[in-house]
Amino acid sequence: MTSSLILTATPADALIDVPRHLVVRGAAPGARVTLSAHTARAGGVVWHAEATFVADAEGCVDVARDAPVAGSYQGVSAMGLIWSQVPEDGKSRDVFPVPVTAPLVTTVVAQAEAVADATDPAHRVSASSAIAADVGTASASVSASVSASVSASVSFTQRLAAEGVTRREVREDGLAGTLYLPPGEGPFPAVMILNGSGGGINEPRAALYASHGYAAFALGYFKTPGLSDYISNTPLEYFAKGMAWLRRTVKPAHDFVALSGQSRGGELVLLLGATFPEAVSAVIGYVPSALIHSAQNACDPALGREGPTWLLDGKPLPHIWENNRTASWAPFDEGPPPHRHTKAMLTALDDADAVARAAIPVEKIRGPVMLLSAEDDGSWPSSRYSRMVTERLAAHDHPYSVEHLDFARAGHAIVFPYVPTTQLVYAHPVSGKISTGGGEPDANAFADERSWSGVQAFLAQAVAERAQSQGQS
Repeated sequence: MTSSLILTATPADALIDVPRHLVVRGAAPGARVTLSAHTARAGGVVWHAEATFVADAEGCVDVARDAPVAGSYQGVSAMGLIWSQVPEDGKSRDVFPVPVTAPLVTTVVAQAEAVADATDPAHRVSASSAIAADVGTASASVSASVSASVSASVSFTQRLAAEGVTRREVREDGLAGTLYLPPGEGPFPAVMILNGSGGGINEPRAALYASHGYAAFALGYFKTPGLSDYISNTPLEYFAKGMAWLRRTVKPAHDFVALSGQSRGGELVLLLGATFPEAVSAVIGYVPSALIHSAQNACDPALGREGPTWLLDGKPLPHIWENNRTASWAPFDEGPPPHRHTKAMLTALDDADAVARAAIPVEKIRGPVMLLSAEDDGSWPSSRYSRMVTERLAAHDHPYSVEHLDFARAGHAIVFPYVPTTQLVYAHPVSGKISTGGGEPDANAFADERSWSGVQAFLAQAVAERAQSQGQS
């Protein structure tokens, strides 16, 4: 009979993007082993998941090798107990620690059947006594195995900021952001990170970029203290000022400054690369747009969702909804829940003239471009938009590398590994409108993992090419 169960998680303490190896040893061969994971995330909300496995002939369960027979996820996934987590309050979406430099600690508990062989005399006597006591009789006949359970637990820590990474709030030159720097003297190549239509400052991604050796400046541009609550009428010169500040402050290696943005931020980084090509070394667009869009769900209500988003020299840039003969909000507003914003976006693409007017001139970008899109994007058609970008770059013989990773069954929320991917329906942080970002949790988890490894490789190559072009090693 199994007397002890051992559960290990390695590494015990590492960056959030490092997978953990969860192994159970000491279970009875063929026993069912249930693993439950609990993580206290933003606001103290506990997120949880569980999965049941069958131990192998050695009494072992290896989560990176074995698929569960029941539970929160299906198939083999080393970190399935993280990405399949759901909040115990049923509604939370914030998964990162506050502050970002705080650790995320997950506790995993293993419960395994302890199966006694009834042919063993010692077990037979023990089992008979237990059964007799339970039923209040003096004797009992035992002809089958007797099950009890044994348990073990382990905790592991996920971090967004590696040891030695520093954080600095930036409130100068009219800018609102946070700068994360890697440990050491530098210089480091730099990345400026821009959020989407939810606004705010994307500190989690900046902290992780810094943990991988980049001077990372998360720049807020609305819904941030000191700035507008809305995306409407945002001047592009603000971001040029941000890049200039970053260069002056960190003096980046090889003068390399990449832009990384998601959703509206993905649209924005392509637009900035085309507008200020001399300042942008590389562009990373997560679920981006090929077109300039109106303010949409992040609009100032006084201007409306069809009002302008971006200004240049004080003038609004033409957007896809402007004078569009086919665009309609009805498929989003009136469609069945969960509402999909993409359905409205697709109506606007039927006006070829409006598309041409709103197209971002990405051919002006002077550097490599990486696009990460989702085939089941519920917010807008990022797969189609990304193909429009790659086709336009190819048509203009873009002399720099172009990479496009398009993820089947994935939705709008491509982040990085390893975070919960289950909360697909949400209220927009500005408009409050309920919609779905689309995708399925397992596909979203795969996109998180593969996109981040792709981005790291892309950036490393872009920095190397930049150094080579400057005659540096």
